[in-house]
Amino acid sequence: MDRVIITVVGKDAVGIIAKICTYLADNDVNILDISQTIVQEFFNMMMIVDMSKCPKTISQIQEELSEVGTQSGVQVKCQLEDIFDKMHRI
Repeated sequence: MDRVIITVVGKDAVGIIAKICTYLADNDVNILDISQTIVQEFFNMMMIVDMSKCPKTISQIQEELSEVGTQSGVQVKCQLEDIFDKMHRI
């Protein structure tokens, strides 16, 4: 399994989740876990996804998700789970 952590942060707006999830579904990326919160007008979402059936590289997904985020007015980051874990160790 190729697990990836996706984070989405920005001003809340209609359709953010729909756009991100539609992109993932169109690229055979399975959502394993998802958490989202809105604090006042700020949107924050974290997803753990499985890219094992995705035909694209992690670099392509990062670039394209970043563009989806730009179009939606949010910042989208995408990292392999191993790298995310190592970066957030105490």
